[in-house]
Amino acid sequence: MDTLKSFISLLALINPIGAIPFFISLTSQQTEAEKLKTIKTASIAVAIVVGLSALLGQQIIAFFNISVASLQVGGGLIMIMMAMNMLNAQAGRTKATPEEEDEAEAKTSIAVVPLALPLLTGPGSISTVIVYAGKTDHWYELLILVAIGVVLGCVVYGTFRAADPIARVIGRTGINIGTRLMGLILSALAVEFIVDGLKTLLPVLKS
Repeated sequence: MDTLKSFISLLALINPIGAIPFFISLTSQQTEAEKLKTIKTASIAVAIVVGLSALLGQQIIAFFNISVASLQVGGGLIMIMMAMNMLNAQAGRTKATPEEEDEAEAKTSIAVVPLALPLLTGPGSISTVIVYAGKTDHWYELLILVAIGVVLGCVVYGTFRAADPIARVIGRTGINIGTRLMGLILSALAVEFIVDGLKTLLPVLKS
């Protein structure tokens, strides 16, 4: 398992920089103490989702009799959809729908839903973690994936803590540029996912 590639692909999928405008909007009416609690809860939730996907994802897809290769192709298609939206500097609709965003603004607690799920860790990131877990050869590699989840939670925490300064310094244009760069990286990784999955499902493509 390529640890660096796993981290970069999941960071691109979670894209905390791109979530800053949504985070600022949702927490605009919160006090500093409430905002800090929201950040902590969302960060922990991101780490837990990644960790549980790594540890239990294989059992879940086995229960539904789904192969890792099929998940690679399906997950890759979701990643491409998200990448296309990111290249247009838009939030992917596989993450949060307009109805969910409107409902979120009326909630007092938005840390887990929709901030952590599905805005940050949506179907794309969950399926990606499961695919990487399926490629592991040793138990400690699963722990590496769990550790990556913890690191990503820390990245989310640091990004949201600095959300207001980041938004002031780089502005909406800077956030859009960062989102597009993440989308470009994600699209390349998605193609790799799909090709690897198709080679497993259709061995004739290996020749």
